[in-house]
Amino acid sequence: MRELVGTCESCGKDVFCLDGFLNGVSEAGRLECFECADGEKGTVHPQDKGKSE
Repeated sequence: MRELVGTCESCGKDVFCLDGFLNGVSEAGRLECFECADGEKGTVHPQDKGKSE
């Protein structure tokens, strides 16, 4: 099941709940997609190493 939760406060992208799991990050009252949340912290996932932006 896919249910719209809201929009990312940084980029405006739709954030969904997929089968009971939030497909984004909710911290301090802000809802963000994973891409924006990772971008703020500078996190690089192992699968993303070597990819140019």
